[in-house]
Amino acid sequence: MFDSNENDPISPALRALLELFTTELAEVRFPDMNGEVLDAAAEQVREQAEAVARAQAALESARQALHESQEALLQKGQRALAYARVFSEENVELSAKLDGIHLPRAARKGARADGAAADPASATQGSDENAPRRRGRPPKARAAAGASLFADGSTPEALAAAAHHTGNGMLSEA
Repeated sequence: MFDSNENDPISPALRALLELFTTELAEVRFPDMNGEVLDAAAEQVREQAEAVARAQAALESARQALHESQEALLQKGQRALAYARVFSEENVELSAKLDGIHLPRAARKGARADGAAADPASATQGSDENAPRRRGRPPKARAAAGASLFADGSTPEALAAAAHHTGNGMLSEA
């Protein structure tokens, strides 16, 4: 919390005070207070900070294990849902119940290692990015096909009326 140098959990002001009680005030004794008492309290703070760091590492490890278990359950649930849908094709009531179940897509393996999308709700919001890529050549870009047909401002009705007036049923250029 008081990171200044070497992640020391003791604030700079307290470190300065501890330094004074080990140098210039080393021989000074107050009732229940001296350099040794301060050093012991500082050591206890450092030990507790190490305990917190170990607990945080264990918590992060437990969160990662939880996430992996949730992903495994989700994959199994998706597979079970697919099997159940095929099984229930003849049972309308069961099919209706299964249709009401919408599971999020599972995260891709190796997609995240830092816990970025740990909750399944975020996986449903970005489901397009989890969709498999389409194979083959991409479609040709169409430059507004409908817009170029009537680019001169005429409408389909006006063109039909003009063709009717020419009598040949063919569109004539104006």
